[in-house]
Amino acid sequence: MKITAVDIFCGIGGLSYGFKQEGIEVVAGFDSDPSCKFAFEANVGGTFNDVDVKALTGAKLKKFLAKDGFRVLIGCAPCQPFSSYTKRYRKKVNNSKQDTRWQLLTEFARLVKETKPDVVSMENVPSLVAHPIFQQFVDQLKALGYHVTYARLRAERYGVPQRRTRLVVFASRFGAIEIPKETHAAKPVTVREAIGKLPRIKAGEACSTDRIHFGRGLSPINLKRIQATREGGSWKDWDEELQLKCHKKQKGKSFRSVYGRMRWNEPSPVITTQCLGIGNGRFGHPLQDRGISIREAALLQSFPKKFLFAPAEQPINQLVLARQIGNAVPVRLGRVIARAIKGHLKAASKNARAAA
Repeated sequence: MKITAVDIFCGIGGLSYGFKQEGIEVVAGFDSDPSCKFAFEANVGGTFNDVDVKALTGAKLKKFLAKDGFRVLIGCAPCQPFSSYTKRYRKKVNNSKQDTRWQLLTEFARLVKETKPDVVSMENVPSLVAHPIFQQFVDQLKALGYHVTYARLRAERYGVPQRRTRLVVFASRFGAIEIPKETHAAKPVTVREAIGKLPRIKAGEACSTDRIHFGRGLSPINLKRIQATREGGSWKDWDEELQLKCHKKQKGKSFRSVYGRMRWNEPSPVITTQCLGIGNGRFGHPLQDRGISIREAALLQSFPKKFLFAPAEQPINQLVLARQIGNAVPVRLGRVIARAIKGHLKAASKNARAAA
């Protein structure tokens, strides 16, 4: 049974790499960020295409979709517009400025219509379902003859060492794809299990054997702050002289996670593009007096150690890697999605043979 896939909004290939690990060949990826090219091609093996999805035509996409076997189109439209969606914005749904904010999902639907793959899968933030464009997307797929299923999947319940809830959509021409059953609901993978065996490093120090295991430097005041923070704690652990002015205001009391440390025996919080800064969330190492390293962020996103993020001869740009890793679909979640599709297509192939 031959299955080939193409990844729209591929980034460095977290989703695609998960598909590769499940034996599904991802022949091409499309993304408007050229900095992702090396990692995608070096690890996934498909062709990276630096192109804005709005300029991508179905004709070009079809060149990569195999004519034989099953054809799969996957992707994760950038989620910033959807994650900032609020009740207040919902009341302004008729605001004409909204049209361009949701255009990427519309473009995804257009490409599905122009290429008609056998299976489509999209991953995004859960709040997307609250916006009318999501139902429009689902209705468009159904109108094209697809059977659509979707659910909010909690990544930590599928073996990702991170609390990250994502909306996963499946659409198939052969029937409904079952939502994957949880595998780690009772015993999630912890921060300790994911990063606990890495060499100890200090803030501003690089590991001698792993160049992306680097502790970002801290100012003297921030070093004192992280030293004053207990495991799982935050700025609320500090003496008053260490607190920022905003923390002392009434509205600042709601920022409970900033300058926080992770907990060893729990999954991490969501790894974001800003995960290297201790002031951006609970991104402090559970025990060591520093923020997490790029390597630790990658492992918490379930990227394996063998994944290559940059050419050996190229200096590491921590901020670029943090953005790429934070934007990625966790690899293990990609595997879960791929496994569901593979099982579905195996059954469809068996049914087709039985009917012949």
